[in-house]
Amino acid sequence: MTILRHVRRVADRAAPAIADPESRLTVPPFTAHTADTAPAAARPTIEGVRRRFGHLPAAVGLMAESPELLTGFLTVNGIFEKCALDPVEREVVVMTVATRNECHLCVAMHTATLTRQGAAPELIGALRAGTPLPDDRLEALRCFTLAVLDHSGAVPEDGISAFLTAGYQPRHALDVVLGVGTYTISTFANRLTDAPLDPPVAAYAWAPAG
Repeated sequence: MTILRHVRRVADRAAPAIADPESRLTVPPFTAHTADTAPAAARPTIEGVRRRFGHLPAAVGLMAESPELLTGFLTVNGIFEKCALDPVEREVVVMTVATRNECHLCVAMHTATLTRQGAAPELIGALRAGTPLPDDRLEALRCFTLAVLDHSGAVPEDGISAFLTAGYQPRHALDVVLGVGTYTISTFANRLTDAPLDPPVAAYAWAPAG
């Protein structure tokens, strides 16, 4: 058998596996793990989350397929929560990233967080809609967060100036980058795994406009 004929036979055997346009995954590739099914390295983390929330969020069980991803997100999120931005400001950053990345789960979860914090309904509605906020300082924060996303961090000088003029400091700009990075992990993982809403946040369901 010539080399050419051998190559053709190999190609013919492989072709059906890759040429069928109707072939699709019929079983979701990601598992919503429990403490019993998760990789061993993720089990202590899962148990900690379950004790904290009183239940295991489905997104956490899905992230647990990669213990490093789960631990990494929870670690940087814990650091973000200690930054110089106050709780409502942090939520503005998170909601801006979540709506931009169209993560229905993060929008619902952080709508619930803002509601628990007693945030004004007008603020929450604007964040969910991606429209200007009723508070000028928070709107400057939202615009700066969008600029960080739009310019991959290279925010133009006028964008930085507007942020600082609103009363923020240079360290707050870097805290925004921390928040963007943290919730890029979360939103991308949730979209990749198609993480569902948990019952406690179902009332805050969200879908992108259009």
